[in-house]
This record gives sequence, structure tokens and C-alpha cells, in this order.
Amino acid sequence: MTRRARIPRETTSALRRALAAACAMAAVAGTLTALAPADPAEAAARTIVSLTFDDADANQLQALPALKANGMKATFYVPSGFIGAAGHMTRADLTTLKNAGHEIGGHTVNHPDLAQVSVDEAKRQICTDRRNLSSWGFTVRSFAYPFASSTPEVERAAEACGYSSARLLGDIRSRFGCPDCAFAESPRPTNRFALKALDQVDATWSLDDLKAGVTNAERNGGGWVQFTFHDVCADACSDLAVDPGVFSSFVAWLKTRQAAGTVVRTIGDVIGGAAKPLVSGPVVAAPTGSTNGIVNPSLEVGAPDCWMRGGYGTNSPTFSTGAPAHTGTVASGITMSAHADGDAKLLPQFDLGQCAPTVTAGRTYALREWYLASGVTQFAVYLRSATGAWSYWTSSPWFASATQWTQADWTTPAIPAGYDGISFALTIFGDGTLRTDDLQLYDSVGAPPLSPTGAVTQPPSSTSATPPEGPVEVFRPTEATTG
Repeated sequence: MTRRARIPRETTSALRRALAAACAMAAVAGTLTALAPADPAEAAARTIVSLTFDDADANQLQALPALKANGMKATFYVPSGFIGAAGHMTRADLTTLKNAGHEIGGHTVNHPDLAQVSVDEAKRQICTDRRNLSSWGFTVRSFAYPFASSTPEVERAAEACGYSSARLLGDIRSRFGCPDCAFAESPRPTNRFALKALDQVDATWSLDDLKAGVTNAERNGGGWVQFTFHDVCADACSDLAVDPGVFSSFVAWLKTRQAAGTVVRTIGDVIGGAAKPLVSGPVVAAPTGSTNGIVNPSLEVGAPDCWMRGGYGTNSPTFSTGAPAHTGTVASGITMSAHADGDAKLLPQFDLGQCAPTVTAGRTYALREWYLASGVTQFAVYLRSATGAWSYWTSSPWFASATQWTQADWTTPAIPAGYDGISFALTIFGDGTLRTDDLQLYDSVGAPPLSPTGAVTQPPSSTSATPPEGPVEVFRPTEATTG
């Protein structure tokens, strides 16, 4: 099965408009536009509808009154590493969903594109998410691929982690795409780990579009229609938002389709079967004193691979990679302007071990990085909890500005209990420039000696070691247009 390409969330509206225009010109346009409700006699075959919500956005709770009023249960696909973060649900919210009869499903820990990571990392993301949710008291049977991105190996990983099904997107015919596809998935799908669903609902969907997803199936033999929602808000809070009023009208209308043989079921109830035993993902060893724990430390591989842009506050950073570099031909460059507060940095990707180094609680680590800076800089340090969630931990003292390549060196405090991963980088927190290269992480016991020249281990005497204001926000992937 062809997997959909990952498309940035910010392009959603433009893409939807383009797809809508293309579909309007197609010969099949007449059958893809919103249809009038089918007569019960025309829908003799039973149609099953599943209402699903991705990413555990807190505003999804606005859908609960309409679901309750119409006696409907939904499936919420949850990336456990986001729970409790700003804009996302809390564990108490998830318990509220469970107590109301809704299903809690998995959506990985950190929401990576599973087709772009190693199979081991995919297994860690899928298995750990299910273990986290299960440890919080939820029965977890259903999974959805972030970005609707998968491979046969990832599908096997989802099955191996104990899920009963896994959902894709965009493989069911609608006004928004896939004109050669069927109007519904089978209630007994050929591949339970590549479930076919409508393209995800976004702000361009009308009430008639939602109805058409159902009536198209009813008129064409019935089957299983899965809707995917993200934000639920009345203020166009994102390109993937549905208005609560539109959603309420849709589920109220959907209730009337019971006379046509249409019912609403959670994903887990359609697939059926008991929850399977929990499984752990592959383990990653912590670096030793003689081994640099950073993957792609000089940024020479890929885009560069295993690195992510991060920052918070009110400011305008411009990121670049390339020359001049400390070694090789690639370094990170950041130019900051319009700085009011916060910072920016390029740091190792937040994940479960493919890129982010594993650390051991109770041990200390030597952090090193070469830099050029127009102003003072410091390390910002993040830790990964045992459940895979990332949070800001601490910052180093400041290091002086440097016009020649200089190596910053700082030893962390002991890693606190309950944490097993680390990510860090020098930051820019004022207007100016910062260039970095050759990041290093060693267990402080047995760490190799510093370079004989260019090392800085103490902060300038005129500065304090005050960490940046928190909490620190780090950019994360968001749901793509077809995923």
C-alpha cells in the first residue's frame, strides 16, 4: 500500500483548497460532493461509523457534550509523551474519557514519523506508548500511525507491541481525495494494521462534507467509515479545527441514521478481542566515559539527521547549516533578531534512543560543544522521563562570547531518579549570532581530556548562572495533512 507523504500542518488549508478545486474538475465530482440523506431502503447494508480524535489536544474535550447527548462513544489516539504538556490533556482528562465509555488508543510517545526512524525506535515508540497508557489504567487495543506514515515493518511492530489494529488516513474516497478508492473500509479488514480511513477532518470540511462521508458509504453497500478529528474550537484555532457547533450538528444528524442501519462504534469494539499482553521495546545502552553519546555530533550526515530546532519566548531566530564549521563542512548557525525573551538552539532530537542519548540516574555527564558567539551563551538541558516524556531540567553557567572556535565544557549535576535520556545544546538568548559544532556527551567518570586549546570551563565572572525562564517550549512535529 502506498503511504502518504508527510506535509507540514501549516500547509493544510492551501492544500485542501487545491484538492477541492481539482476534484471539482474531475468527471467523478458529482459522486464526491455532499449527498442528500439516503432513504433507509437504499442503505439496507449496515454502515459502521467510528469517531476518532488524534494527539490528545485539550480542546477535544469540547466534543464530549455532543457525544454524551447523542449516546456516542469515540476513540482518542493518545501520544503519551504529550500528556500534561501545554495545550494537551492531563491524565485526569483521560480518566474522564474512560469513565464516559470512550476508548483510549495509542499514537506513539513523541509522535515521530515512524517510516523515517529505525525499526527499533519505532518499536520503542509504539510499545512504550501502550505500556504508559496501560500503566495509567487504560485498556489499549487500537493504534494510529502519526502522519499516517508506515511501512510493512512498522505494521509488524504495531502488531508485535500487542495492538489489535492500526489506522492510516486518506485511503477512503471523498471530495478531498482518493477518487479511485472505496467509500468505506470493511468491518473485517484485510489488513487490521493498515486500516483505511477518510482523509482527516480540517477547517475546510463543512457539515455537508461530514454527512457525505456517511451517506456515500450507505449508498454504496455500507461498510466501516472512520472520521479523524484534531482541534475542536470555535475560533479557527488551527488548520485542523472543527467548530463545536458543526460537530454537534453532525453527531445529532448521525444519530438519525440509525433508521438507515448506521451505527457508531469505537475502533476497538469494531475489531473486537481482548487486550493482549504488554511488550517492551529494544533497550539502548548509556554512553561510557570513553564513548561520545551524541549521534551525528558534527552534523555532517543528512539534513542534518538526529537534530531538531528548539526555542521559546518572543524572538525571531533564523536557522541555517553549513560552513564555516569547526570540523568537516557543516555547523549550526542561528541569527537572532527582535529578541524580547526566550532563546533558540539546535539540539539532539527528542526521541526514545535512536538520537537522544540514554543516561543513568545518579551519574553525572560532561557536556561539550564548540562555538562562535557574538554574546554570552549557555547549555540548556532537557531530560526524558522513564515514560518517554521530555521536559526542561537545568542550564549551565554562561560562557563568554567568542570570535574564534571555543569549546564549552560543563559537568551536569547527578541525573535525578526517574529519568533516562538527555538532550542539550548551547543557546542564543539575545540579538546576535551563535554558531555551534561537534557536540559531545561523556560519562564524567573517565571522560577524555579537553582539547589543549580553545576550551572554556568556567563562566565569566561578571555573569550569573541564572537559567532561562521556564517552562521552555521546544518545537515538535504536528499532524500532517494526510497523517
